[in-house]
Amino acid sequence: MSSPEDSIRRIIWPVIITLLILLILGDLLMGSVRLSAGEVWNSLTATFPADDTAATIIRQFRLPRVMTAVFAGMALSVSGLLMQTVFRNPLAGPYVLGISAGASLGVALVVLGFSSLFAFNKISLPGNSAMLLAAATGSILVLLLLLIVSARVKDIMTILILGVMFGSAVTALVAILQYFSNESMLKAFIIWTMGSLSSTTNQQVYLLAVMVILGLLVTAMMLKNLNILMLGEEMAVSMGMNLYLNRAVIFLVTGLLVGAVTAYCGPIGFIGIIVPHIARMMFNTSHVGRLFPGTIVLGAVILLAGDLVSHIPGKAAVLPINAVTAVLGVPVIMWMILRNRKLSALM
Repeated sequence: MSSPEDSIRRIIWPVIITLLILLILGDLLMGSVRLSAGEVWNSLTATFPADDTAATIIRQFRLPRVMTAVFAGMALSVSGLLMQTVFRNPLAGPYVLGISAGASLGVALVVLGFSSLFAFNKISLPGNSAMLLAAATGSILVLLLLLIVSARVKDIMTILILGVMFGSAVTALVAILQYFSNESMLKAFIIWTMGSLSSTTNQQVYLLAVMVILGLLVTAMMLKNLNILMLGEEMAVSMGMNLYLNRAVIFLVTGLLVGAVTAYCGPIGFIGIIVPHIARMMFNTSHVGRLFPGTIVLGAVILLAGDLVSHIPGKAAVLPINAVTAVLGVPVIMWMILRNRKLSALM
């Protein structure tokens, strides 16, 4: 006999899969150049000459943007699930450990520091390989620092507080670089911090997909241990779990997922916080193994919806994705807190 949770999942899954497909199609249709559904379909399935305008728009610009939104949404939502599980904190998100701040510092050093000294004007362009390398390096350095600290500190909440402090210190360094930078470099960096899903090429989307899929596979292999961690660290130790090893793997996976997205898209907030909570409400469970697939799909759905909102119909301008996710995310978090009356009820 099936449980109520199984019945709910049988209803919800077709709905969110259908919604995902519709949002992908809608996002492909949305842009400054009006294209029909038939042109989009033909551009995806038929063979066209290289100078075909519709095919170029879809294949070189809109499809990479849509796939970036899908993989970035998956990565950020799963990293949020990992952080909320390991810290058992409902407001823990993928940026709580300062990994995103480290990526921002790396980009700030390139755009606001070295580019000002050596006049590397091309570095200021979002998506440039120098910025990607800088973002990845900054994320890795903060992650290594956290791993060293976690080897000596056993209390998980202390690590959480230290992660917040590291992030604040790195953000202060970025602010100092901004203060001493010139106007053009400062503008380029501010634009990067607003986030963008449109700066990735087809080749970069492939690399992003590889990194995200690798992170998701490692997470899938850790689902049993993640469920044990939900019971508390003392219970996990009594069951023979190596806490340091599991923390290290979780931090590395989070760093891989968040670092990849931040490097290619800039810092995108709120997705990692709100999606796991939405999944818990929709599937009516806190079991990490059951939340994992739903969180993956919902992350893609919500970031696609945010990208769709960011493209003002009939306008060439595109709203910053970070602003859109904040506008969508803050009311959701406030509603969940007011609905449950206390934070602990969200887990």
